[in-house]
Amino acid sequence: MRRGAQGRTFPVLTVLLAIVAIWYFAAIGMNAQWVRDQAARSDTVLTTTQFVGQTLTLDRPVLPAPHQVAVGLWDGIAGQKVTSKRSLIYHGWVTLSATLAGFAIGSLAGILLAVGIVHNRAMDQSVMPWAVASQTVPILAIAPMVIVVFASAGVTGLLPKAVIAAWLSFFPVLVGMVKGLRTPDAMQLDLMRSWSASQSQQFWRLRLPSSMPYLFASLKVAVAAALVGTIVGELPAGASSGLGARLLSGSYYGQTVQIWSALFTAAALAALLVTVIGLIEKLTLQRMGLAR
Repeated sequence: MRRGAQGRTFPVLTVLLAIVAIWYFAAIGMNAQWVRDQAARSDTVLTTTQFVGQTLTLDRPVLPAPHQVAVGLWDGIAGQKVTSKRSLIYHGWVTLSATLAGFAIGSLAGILLAVGIVHNRAMDQSVMPWAVASQTVPILAIAPMVIVVFASAGVTGLLPKAVIAAWLSFFPVLVGMVKGLRTPDAMQLDLMRSWSASQSQQFWRLRLPSSMPYLFASLKVAVAAALVGTIVGELPAGASSGLGARLLSGSYYGQTVQIWSALFTAAALAALLVTVIGLIEKLTLQRMGLAR
């Protein structure tokens, strides 16, 4: 108990319980009007216990209670076959595949552009402003155009969503990598030149190792952005699979539990991806002698 109080266990549990309590109160308040209307139509007088119970057990609540979302998650993950169109694992895999493809494309583009910007002044003056300007365009405006252009060329499925994911993920990698590659100061660079180190040797032995902490920090942001881009890309495509499709179908038919289950699945997927990158970061930095 003492170790839990001194560590992070108790604070995390306290915040979690507070969120759940606020969520329950919000669910009661937002679903109350529907219960009142139903009771008025049937001339039924509800006790407080009955009233609260009904607000938390509606089939299509305005705001589902935490236990309803938990049941929806359990049914979508463990209650369906993996190949079923109602399985959250199936839809999660569809979204994950496009996310990883877009993340790989965006990260590679960001790294290559960062290397060019650091080593070429013309690219620094021309590419960087355009990269910043590209992020001012709302992704909700870009996604339909990308889907339509690719569809007119006969390309559907994973690639259009991956392009949208790459659009969102390349910028954090670009900014973080530029910052990391420019971390070595003038004294370190002068020392490398005094050893007659070439530009490539300076890059591989000084700039790149110095940029690793910045790169991994930006990759964590980029992978979450790629997931958002994939889900946004699934919305205008009329897709029948993917977490974005689950969100869309849930909104069409008023299945709020389905919407929240898909949202929590997406959040868990993002947390998993960030955790994996964190583990790779730890192993890489330890191997390079940059962390314990």
